[in-house]
Amino acid sequence: MKLAPPHLVFNDAKLRDKYARRRMPMTTMYEAYFDGAIDIVGDMNAFLRTRNDVVTFSITKSHLKWAITNFIPEVTVHTKSQDTRIVREHYDRGNDFFGWFLGERMVYTSGFFTNPGETLEQAQDNKLNLVCQKLQLKPGDKLLDIGCGWGTMVRHAAREYGADATGVTLSRNQTEMAMERIKADGTQDRARILCCDYRDTPKKTFDKIVSLEMVEHVGVKNLKGFYEMCYELLADDGLFLLQWTGLRRGLRPEDLIWGLFMNKYIFPGADASLCPSPMIKVMEKAGFEMHTAENVTIHYGLTMKKWHENWLSNREAIVAKYGERWFRIWNLFLPWSIIVAEQGNAACFQILLNKNIDSFDRRRFIGEKASLGDRMPAIKVA
Repeated sequence: MKLAPPHLVFNDAKLRDKYARRRMPMTTMYEAYFDGAIDIVGDMNAFLRTRNDVVTFSITKSHLKWAITNFIPEVTVHTKSQDTRIVREHYDRGNDFFGWFLGERMVYTSGFFTNPGETLEQAQDNKLNLVCQKLQLKPGDKLLDIGCGWGTMVRHAAREYGADATGVTLSRNQTEMAMERIKADGTQDRARILCCDYRDTPKKTFDKIVSLEMVEHVGVKNLKGFYEMCYELLADDGLFLLQWTGLRRGLRPEDLIWGLFMNKYIFPGADASLCPSPMIKVMEKAGFEMHTAENVTIHYGLTMKKWHENWLSNREAIVAKYGERWFRIWNLFLPWSIIVAEQGNAACFQILLNKNIDSFDRRRFIGEKASLGDRMPAIKVA
C-alpha cells in the first residue's frame, strides 16, 4: 500500500496512526480536512487527481446517520416551508460569498465555452445567448425564469432581446441584488424579480419559460407537479428550456459518495439530480415533447475551473469573513467537481421542450427562424 502523499499532512495523531499507511474513506478525509485534522498542502486539484491512492469510496456510519436524520426527511417532505428554510440558509449566506467564485456575472450554472481559453464572463454570456436563441426569444415575449438566482438571465433577456422578463427566487439576497442591477440597467419596465416559492408563481401565460439548474431542488416527489405547472403557464405555441445536473445511470462508488457530499454541503434538498431517461419521462407525462437535448457537462468542468481560480484568488477575504472551514469546503467542492465532470460521474443537460399538441407549429425549427446552431451574439435592444 502506498504511503500518504507528501501534500497530505495529519494534524490528528489518531488519524495518522490509523491511516498513514492505508487508505481512508473519502468522507473521513474531507470531514477531517474541513475540521483541520488534516491539511492538504499545495494544489488541491493535483491532490484530488491522486485521490485513489489515499481514499476509498465506501459508505460509513456517518452517511447512514445523516441519511436517516437529514436526507430521507428532506426527500419525503419538500414542503414550501422546508424548501424556503433550506434555500435561504444556503443562498442568503452572503452575496459576497458567492461573488468570490462566480465573478461579476453572478451566474451559478454552467457556462458555454466556444474555446477553452475564453474567460468565465464570455462563457456565461455565450450561455445566456444560447438559451435565448434556443427559445427563439424576441422583443415583447413574456419570459419566465424559474429559480432565477441573481437575475442575470432575466436582465440579459430584457436588455439584449427586449423580452418582458419575470424571475422567481426564494432568496431575499438574490432578489435585492437582482432588482438593484435591473434598476441600473434601466429595464424596470420589462424586468422584475419575485421573491416567492415557484409554486406561488403568478398564474399568467408566458411565451417562453427557462429554468437553469433549479429543478434539482424541486425534488423527485414534486417533479410531476412542477412540470404540470410549467405546462399550464406556457402558451400553446411557447417554448420551455430546462438545464439540470444529474448523476449518470448506473451508480459507481464515487458517484454515490459525491452525491451524498453535494446534498450535505453544497445543495441540500436537491434530490432530483436524475439521469435523462427518468427526467424526460416525467416531462412527457406532463404533456411536453422534447425538441433538442444537449450534454454540456464538459462546459461545466471548465466553468468550475474558472470558479476555483476565483475562489483561490479571494482566499484572504473569504477566511476573514466566513472562516477557514467555509473556504475549505468550497476548495474541495470546486476542483472535485471538475474531475467529476471530466469523468462523467455527474452530467449537465440542456433540453428544449414544447407542448405535445397537434396545433404546435413544428416548422419553426426549420431554417433561419430556428436559430439553434449559429450561437451568434445578441443584438442589443435600444
